[in-house]
Amino acid sequence: MKKKSRFLQTPIEPFPVDAGLTADQILARMERISFQGRNLATAHHIWRKMLQDHETRGRHHYVGSPHADDAALAEERVDRVYDTYASEDEFIANDSWIAEFVSTLDPRPYTSREFLYRLGGHLWKTTGSDGILTAAYRANVPIFCPAIADSSIGMGLSQARHNKPGTGYIDVIGDIIESANIIIRRPRTASIVLGGGTPKNFINQASVQAEFYSDEVGGHRYALQIVTDVPHFGGASGSSLEEAQSWGKLSSDSAKVSVQADATIALPLLVSALATTAAPLLQQRAMPVFTVASRVMTIDGHPVPNERFEEVNESAV
Repeated sequence: MKKKSRFLQTPIEPFPVDAGLTADQILARMERISFQGRNLATAHHIWRKMLQDHETRGRHHYVGSPHADDAALAEERVDRVYDTYASEDEFIANDSWIAEFVSTLDPRPYTSREFLYRLGGHLWKTTGSDGILTAAYRANVPIFCPAIADSSIGMGLSQARHNKPGTGYIDVIGDIIESANIIIRRPRTASIVLGGGTPKNFINQASVQAEFYSDEVGGHRYALQIVTDVPHFGGASGSSLEEAQSWGKLSSDSAKVSVQADATIALPLLVSALATTAAPLLQQRAMPVFTVASRVMTIDGHPVPNERFEEVNESAV
């Protein structure tokens, strides 16, 4: 009898449907199915493996339709993002609110990390509402926004500069230096990307920039991306994680997976599963302690400069 090909070893299994399954049980059953279902299960596995290694102002988006009459929406001052609506008047009011806040800051450059921390603090003190910025503020977690100009926040910053010359300066080059220095300080890193775009390249190029100054970096050790774009048009959003390895953004032996899916579908399932499976892993980890309130950030008491690259790192082992 002819020996079975070494490529034909693990058979695909159908997904057994049962009532009452948890998210982690669903993903476990998806490990032997095909296509993006199996990739999503692999993303859950890599995220857990990584853990083993050491609307806030009362404004809303609204359910809409992709088949709406856009001329009628414009007349009503309603903005559309595919099947979601937002009030143009609320956007304008929010831009003005940001401009007013920026005008209260000392007129000097701020990294996006320092600025967003201060904005998160202002949001929390004025609204007390949950949101990405307020959660990061309360947990002292740094947020970088490399394309901050391409946003409503950027518009508010520009209006602040118009109203009060000398304000509204964001030091995006300082962001590059800070993010690279975080990796130099903690070279065993991971990249989790939802949707691609500028943030995808920013987090991945940080490891490349860091390696200029520390040969212990070697690229991210873990990487997963949930994207809808494809690689063959050459854009950054659709670029594969294998391509990222050629640039040194990921280590040659990194655990990685790409999930070709809408993040609004895949992410809730993935994090719901992690809420169950990650708890015991998190108990074994020590969370890094950031101070992000000042011009110079620290991690576990060590400064993370934004003016020059560090040339010292802790062990990658």
